[in-house]
Amino acid sequence: MPDFAKLIAAGKRVVTDEAVALTTLSDSLGDSFAAAIDLIVNAQGRVIVSGMGKSGHVARKIAATFASTGTPAHFVHPAEASHGDMGMLATGDIVLMLSNSGETPELADVVAHTRRFQIPLIGVASKPNSTLIKQADVKIILPNVGEACGKNIVPTNSTTMTLALGDAIAIALMEYRDFTPENFRDFHPGGKLGAQLSKVRDLMHTGEAVPLASIKTPMSDTLLTISQKGFGLVGVLDETHKLAGIITDGDLRRNMEGLLDKTAEDVMTHNPETIAPGALAEQAVAIMNGKNGRNVTCLLVVDPDDPGDVVGILHIHDCLRAGVV
Repeated sequence: MPDFAKLIAAGKRVVTDEAVALTTLSDSLGDSFAAAIDLIVNAQGRVIVSGMGKSGHVARKIAATFASTGTPAHFVHPAEASHGDMGMLATGDIVLMLSNSGETPELADVVAHTRRFQIPLIGVASKPNSTLIKQADVKIILPNVGEACGKNIVPTNSTTMTLALGDAIAIALMEYRDFTPENFRDFHPGGKLGAQLSKVRDLMHTGEAVPLASIKTPMSDTLLTISQKGFGLVGVLDETHKLAGIITDGDLRRNMEGLLDKTAEDVMTHNPETIAPGALAEQAVAIMNGKNGRNVTCLLVVDPDDPGDVVGILHIHDCLRAGVV
């Protein structure tokens, strides 16, 4: 039987070593980190992230993170670059090159290409005197803390630090650009994340589907509108066609006596809960579920620049079908 206690201890040691490496990396970030951010912010093209082996896997993830958070980026394999993919680098781009040793042979052609065509190069390596760092315009030195394997041969601490460095750059760029959840949703339209970041305008009903009546509409006609539209309510508009109130089933129950002798104005509730089309659908669900003290199944959608202008209606079932819960 394996010694489970020993295996668990080894696992804990590795995680602890990597945590220490990350703390060391954090303490080391300074002017070169800021210079890299400045270079990327002012780039006219894309960020080309490249690396070989384990650094290449990390580079792919960093490029994906950049691309999904508002920084145009893609990964270029250094070996493939030497066989035609160098054309993916263009004037205006920036290259972010990753190599723990800074001497990876496959990187040479890409580095030479950046020097020949004046493409800014951000080098990330653990050896200050390495070829990559010497050639780089911005030099980010990873702390030389060794690897967590104990024999300094398996990329562990180095790849963890490089990955964290990429995340740090991406988040710093997000904060610089004031990148919002709404922006993030634009790059993640599918899946659970896309559902959570869906906007009201993506799900709402518009035009003739929206149940509306004027304040002078007899309740006999108002009831027909409620029944025909199928939302269980009607928005009530004043003489200027602005939202004055709403009639729900609760309002109908409270006004059953002489209901058909009344107008929509007599029955409506003033100041109904509404939402803007640019709001997150998740926010709409929170309101409908009683976050603001009311529990409703629909929200009228109004123009934020003209709060009385009804532009749509959102039903909680629309949100549930889209995966917003």
